[in-house]
Amino acid sequence: MADLTKVVLDAMGGDHAPGEMVKGAVDAVSRRQDIKVFLVGQEAVVREELDKYTYPKEQIEVVGATEKIETAEPPVMAIRKKKDSSIVVGMNLVKKGEADAFVSAGNSGAVLVGGQLIVGRIKGVERPPLAPLIPTEKGVSLLIDCGANVDARPSHLVQFAKMGSVYMENVMGIAKPRVAIVNIGAEEEKGNALVKETFPLLKACKDIHFIGSIEAREIPHGMADVIVCEAFVGNVILKLYEGVGAALTSQIKKGMMSTLRSKIGALLVKPALKQTLKSFDVSEHGGAPLLGLNGLVVKTHGSSSAKEVSNSIIQCVTFKEQKINEKIREHIQKEEKQKDETTS
Repeated sequence: MADLTKVVLDAMGGDHAPGEMVKGAVDAVSRRQDIKVFLVGQEAVVREELDKYTYPKEQIEVVGATEKIETAEPPVMAIRKKKDSSIVVGMNLVKKGEADAFVSAGNSGAVLVGGQLIVGRIKGVERPPLAPLIPTEKGVSLLIDCGANVDARPSHLVQFAKMGSVYMENVMGIAKPRVAIVNIGAEEEKGNALVKETFPLLKACKDIHFIGSIEAREIPHGMADVIVCEAFVGNVILKLYEGVGAALTSQIKKGMMSTLRSKIGALLVKPALKQTLKSFDVSEHGGAPLLGLNGLVVKTHGSSSAKEVSNSIIQCVTFKEQKINEKIREHIQKEEKQKDETTS
């Protein structure tokens, strides 16, 4: 068991905490023997939930944290004042090297601030982006950034593209991942000031495979592997993606149950349809890693169910095995060295 991946789970974070968090942790350790989960939160409450399940005891440990950061709390103040909150206690375990990863469905701002202030940025990383995998016709694409940096600069987007390429090449095994910037048209001269300024910088990058602009309607077709944008645009894309997916699934189910004939047809297509809809379920792909930190931090949806929590925990095994943060660090250090050689 020397190769255990140790994952800290914020048991108090999210709309359905601690119930779905604990259930997700139990599901993860039941599926994998190479994971240990530290459930961080109010001990009595967490243990009460744990007592409902049968699970391998050596794979789950409860770590006490008396405070909880609420959804509406100002992130910076909460991180600084609530030192015994589940987010702060959990991230400190990663910082000290006692755990490999931290997963939370809690206050997004607090997770982002805590990631930078406690876990810390890799030297040379300007802004860590949130980067979820989103389903497409051809598999998955990386949406970067989807919520961390609303007021990004061109240099930030260029770095997002580079980190996203490292991620897709090493975690997903895609050689020369296609990088595109979200735009309102394919023409190079289109877009707002940020896109117009960033486009030529991405075009000039020799260490990424930049294919130009991508319109929102092309994203579900898998036209690019790394989709670059600032957080406002990325978050709108992600939320619309989820909303349309849920609405379509609901309408398909309703249509299939509308008549006797459709019900009979539904029985025939159910296995294939179930598999197809599953492939377009965002929760199947786990949470969004905050790339560019000294340790692994993964943010899941505030409304996460046990399934998404479990997938996010298991996702951390791949991150650890592929040493994604180490590879990003190597890439950034190589760039910094090249800059120093150019200016000297």
